[in-house]
Amino acid sequence: MSTADTPVRALPTLHEFFAPGGILAQSPLPYEYRPGQLEMAKSVERALSERRHLIVEAGTGTGKTLAYLLPALRTGQRVIISTGTKALQDQLYFRDMPFLETLLGPLRVCYMKGRANYLCRHKLVTLRNQPILSGLEEIDQYRQIAEWERETETGDRAELAGLPEVSALWQKLDARAEACLGSTCPDYQRCFITEMRRKALESDIIIVNHHLFFADLSVKQQAAGAPDAGILPEAAAVVFDEAHELEEVASNYFGLSVSNIRFEELARDIDTMLRGKEGTENLPAATQALRERARLFFSILPIQTDGRQPFLERELFLESSGDFYLSVRAALKRLEVDLEGLSGAEEAPGLRKRVARLRSELEFLLESDSSNMVYWMERRAAHGAGTDRSAAALRTAGSRGQARNTFLQATPIDVSELLREQLFESIPTVVLTSATLTVQGGFDHLRRRVGLSEARELIVPSHFRYGEQALLYLPPQMPDPRDAEFPEAAARCIQRVLEISKGRAFCLFTSYSQMRDLYERLLPVLDYPILLHGTAPRKALIEEFRMTPNAVLFGTASFWQGVDVQGEALSCVIIDRLPFAVPSDPVVQARMKAIEEAGGKPFFEYQVPEAVLTLKQGFGRLIRSLEDRGVLVLLDPRIRRQRYGQTFLASLPPYRMTTTITDVEEFFRKENPASTKQQDSSKSI
Repeated sequence: MSTADTPVRALPTLHEFFAPGGILAQSPLPYEYRPGQLEMAKSVERALSERRHLIVEAGTGTGKTLAYLLPALRTGQRVIISTGTKALQDQLYFRDMPFLETLLGPLRVCYMKGRANYLCRHKLVTLRNQPILSGLEEIDQYRQIAEWERETETGDRAELAGLPEVSALWQKLDARAEACLGSTCPDYQRCFITEMRRKALESDIIIVNHHLFFADLSVKQQAAGAPDAGILPEAAAVVFDEAHELEEVASNYFGLSVSNIRFEELARDIDTMLRGKEGTENLPAATQALRERARLFFSILPIQTDGRQPFLERELFLESSGDFYLSVRAALKRLEVDLEGLSGAEEAPGLRKRVARLRSELEFLLESDSSNMVYWMERRAAHGAGTDRSAAALRTAGSRGQARNTFLQATPIDVSELLREQLFESIPTVVLTSATLTVQGGFDHLRRRVGLSEARELIVPSHFRYGEQALLYLPPQMPDPRDAEFPEAAARCIQRVLEISKGRAFCLFTSYSQMRDLYERLLPVLDYPILLHGTAPRKALIEEFRMTPNAVLFGTASFWQGVDVQGEALSCVIIDRLPFAVPSDPVVQARMKAIEEAGGKPFFEYQVPEAVLTLKQGFGRLIRSLEDRGVLVLLDPRIRRQRYGQTFLASLPPYRMTTTITDVEEFFRKENPASTKQQDSSKSI
């Protein structure tokens, strides 16, 4: 489908669709005319027709999803919708688009996730012929995947409900680009990625997430215009929903990361895919040498503890331990030569390119001196631990020789120029929207961080009545969070508030250690079911919270956004402290230093605005529909005592605020216990 000459579709006008008595009003959903929704839709349509960029902060409940979907469809051109989370991506494709089809008729829509979510049929065949399965569990998983492969139309692992979230076998079978043979693959025509590309080319709307979008953009940038690079087709426009995450996600994909995992997987794939083929007699020794040298190299890196830390003394490291680095580089070079000499294996060229890329990235990380890069290291528990680990595992990690993975990273300090060139100057219309984009009512911070100079702006107030629905409680006489007395005072305050709210709360923390400390203090004294981040997958914890009366969930970063619990189940959100980024984080340090060297004030220009947006996200968990009501609690007294606290208060919705606990008691006393507070199913679209 050409995006240049496609005629405008015969779809209803914005007024016919959104106005009182219009198509939306006649739909089965509960309807209330929202002027802000129509205003946003008009702004999006204007931006699309005039090929201009647009920034829209649309408060929760304004119905921003429909406000950009209908104008996108009306263009008759291909538009990419990119979401911050897979949850919103699923909602758009499986709920919002089918709803629109009931009103507008069939629509051409494609749903795309990252390549690692899809099965590679060629790898499945290769593994069947040359099995290297580890234990009965992998054998059972292989049978399950092989049976499913004969039936699935998408190859999306989400269809495999019984496959563990962290499956070592799936990592051997997924369709990641570095192991892809491209058009030379014998299974190319049957490939799930090939089929997904075909569908995307035939679609008007392509629904992706930010990670896929920027991974694809990065691949195209590195390929310098190669025709088969990436999987996303050209589009007339991109809409970024949850655009507050743009800088962070873009930084990850415009940077580099080399880990011991990549070396192990590379050696494994060479052994598996080329086993027994003519001319490969020397490869097992070469891959084993690579494994041994890589393990030694990563073991002697100057990293002291788990977590992220700067790699400032790279030159000193090369002077003292350069032989280990040169040894790994030589092993990679030997593999390149060995693979280049293979003529009878179709997999060899792709594997050689993969080896060459790993070598060049390792060289960049150790030898380059880019002024816009911060170089750092991270060591963490294997299998992604740290996102969904049990409390016990979090306490004992490292004490029992638990496996660790080590990462060498280079992250851009400033992505504004990269985004300006690769995104805003390359795509005619980019729409950035979220409920949390402004700081003190302005977009200046966002514009600076993402390099967007020319764009229209719109702020659509929330449809909710925050002054009636929400109460912000700032407890008096709380110690500074950095004081030793804070945890005990926080525990007393949380206990008191939860007794008043009868549980039904999220307690959100800025670190795992603070979460664990308060959890252990409150577990013996609370009479409500307590769920702890890390004891089960995030999705399972949220579902258990919804289904468990009077539950309390203790969570960290991933629960601050993208979580939607409506009704009485969530009637209170408690936040321990203002969510400033950890100042010792190497990327934060580098960005603050860059601002300071440019004559700015990094605390006020970077740390405060970022913390404001995060706090708005955390508080945004509470009021999710017109029927919701509840209490927000911030235990950090700096919001009232420090000058920068006014920036936070001026950026929050117009909550009613109090420092008196009796106001909290009165707020819940007015609650109607018989109310079931049915979900407002129109809230998100």
